[in-house]
Amino acid sequence: MKNRLQLARCIDHTVLKPEAGEREIRAVTAEALEYGFAAVCVNSCWVELVRNVLDASGEKTGQPSPVAACSVVGFPFGAQRSSVKAFEAETCVKHGADEIDMVIWIPSLLSGNLNVVRQEVRAVVAGAKAVSGKTIVKVILETAVLNESQIAMGCQAAGEGGADFVKTSTGFHPAGGATVQAVQWLKQYSGSLRVKASGGIRDLATAQAMLAAGADRLGCSASVAIINSLPQEK
Repeated sequence: MKNRLQLARCIDHTVLKPEAGEREIRAVTAEALEYGFAAVCVNSCWVELVRNVLDASGEKTGQPSPVAACSVVGFPFGAQRSSVKAFEAETCVKHGADEIDMVIWIPSLLSGNLNVVRQEVRAVVAGAKAVSGKTIVKVILETAVLNESQIAMGCQAAGEGGADFVKTSTGFHPAGGATVQAVQWLKQYSGSLRVKASGGIRDLATAQAMLAAGADRLGCSASVAIINSLPQEK
């Protein structure tokens, strides 16, 4: 079992609900700094605020913030044109995003069009990394609506498109979020890519199950409750 800090470093502390305002974004960012989460994941309009809060914390400590600023792109349906997603990713990195979680155009996977998915990932990766080559790009496949072969194709497209992670879900699709089976398939087919499980991870048992299935990162809005479920180290 991971200790609190080890588990925290696997979590992207997430607030993506459309009604979240500045006070909530600041609060979530402060929690990420307090608990040592890997990243704060927000909608693109909030990236600059998150970056400013993280940088202000770094100035106080004299050390760069260990918490990354992460933005979703093409969220939540992935229905924008690839050029629009690429521009959004580029803009987010210019405003301080270290990581981009992009949603693919789901019908292209459902129809088996590997080339379209690969080109879209490539466009977003190029847009983000043109600003900073260190940008991490995660590809959200929405695995709850895909079968095993479609998940395998999504992993192939993400890898060939230059992404760093494949990710299960937006958490907004009515079909559901992450499952142990989906994470296992992502791990099986992702090659050198890392895996992020997201959607419906609200308790410690579920978080641990996703990590055991092969997830490297978790996307959670219940991050604090999950961490506080672990016993304090003596």
